[in-house]
Amino acid sequence: MKGNFHQLISGPTPVLVDFYATWCGPCKSQLPIIKEVAKELKGKVKIIKIDIDKNQQLVHKYKVKSVPTLTLFHYGKVIWQAAGMRTKNQILNIIKEKT
Repeated sequence: MKGNFHQLISGPTPVLVDFYATWCGPCKSQLPIIKEVAKELKGKVKIIKIDIDKNQQLVHKYKVKSVPTLTLFHYGKVIWQAAGMRTKNQILNIIKEKT
C-alpha cells in the first residue's frame, strides 16, 4: 500500500483519508457521513479509507493516535488533520477552506 498510497495523495486533487479500525464504534458512525461527503464532492476530492490495523507504517508516518482520524492531503502534503467525529458540514467546510 505504501507506494500506491503516495501516488494517490500526490496529485492535484485533494485527498481525504479516513484512518479507521473495524472495531471502532465512532468509526462506524463516521462512515455514512464520509459517504455523503464523497457523494457531494464527487470528482473534486478523492476519499480513501485506511485500516490502521493493516497499515501500521502509515499510522506511524502520519502520527495517527486515535480513530477516527481524518487527514486532508494536497499535492502529497498534509494540509489538515484531526481525530474524532466530524459532521458533514464540518468536513465540507474544512475541505473548501483548505483547498
